[in-house]
Amino acid sequence: MATNRDDRPRCDADAHAAAAVSRAWDLAGFGNWLSGRADATRRAYVGDLTSFAQWMGRSDVSRPADVDRLHLRRYLASLGTRHLARATVARKAAALRCYFAWALREGVVPADPARTLRAPSGKGRLPRVLSSGEIGTLLDGTGTSAIEQRDRAVLELLYAAGLRVSELCGLDRRGVDLAGRTVTVLGKGGKERRVPIHDRAAAALGEWLRSGRAELPGPREAVFVNRRGSRMGPRDVRRILDRLAAAPTHPHALRHTFATHLLDGGADLRVVQELLGHASLATTQIYTHVSKERLRAVYEGTHPRA
Repeated sequence: MATNRDDRPRCDADAHAAAAVSRAWDLAGFGNWLSGRADATRRAYVGDLTSFAQWMGRSDVSRPADVDRLHLRRYLASLGTRHLARATVARKAAALRCYFAWALREGVVPADPARTLRAPSGKGRLPRVLSSGEIGTLLDGTGTSAIEQRDRAVLELLYAAGLRVSELCGLDRRGVDLAGRTVTVLGKGGKERRVPIHDRAAAALGEWLRSGRAELPGPREAVFVNRRGSRMGPRDVRRILDRLAAAPTHPHALRHTFATHLLDGGADLRVVQELLGHASLATTQIYTHVSKERLRAVYEGTHPRA
């Protein structure tokens, strides 16, 4: 009997997926049950369940009957550390709900642990962290025009102090203490905080205020202004990065990078919380996950037996 060529890659992929994990998961049966759905959905769901089964296997859980709701929540949380898009995590959660609903009907599991499972809310991705090389390339400009001085001071300050973009845009001259190497900003909830900056950031900021700032009109009290003579806004900061960054980079990535690099260097979490102006330590703890992932990536990329 003739075989449909279009069916062969799909069947081969399904067979490979089923062979990758314990037979107890019955991925072949699940794949056959999904045959009424779009091919892309079928392949994605089988692949998602294969990845989940492999992840559970690393915790010595080899049967779907042994999976509980806590396992599922931990798995979805782990996906957040892999820089996956929110839509991807949501699809994987849908695949888990679909699988366990099927497994319950087939008697593979005694109860459905995924019945009310939802993907974690939030932005969907952990912050992008720039490497030391990317930071160097971004900050080591040598231009002397007023705009180049301003842009260098903006980027240096975002990375040196871990400021929110709104804090940088709202910075006034009275909040700059170049001699004391600090800036004082107004954070969320109207809370004022003083943040130290390093010598290179202070030098870039001082150069801009002494020479470049006078060449651009705008409110006298504002540290940063745009070409239109207004106080700089978040979109202006985004345009600077769009122009100067080697890869797409959101301004907030410099704040994320600031926090992660401090933790990588051994800074205390509560000190980083204070520098970032976080009201809750739980908010700061997201950076410990980023830092651990960076350490794991280095380990797995360099250890001979990793």
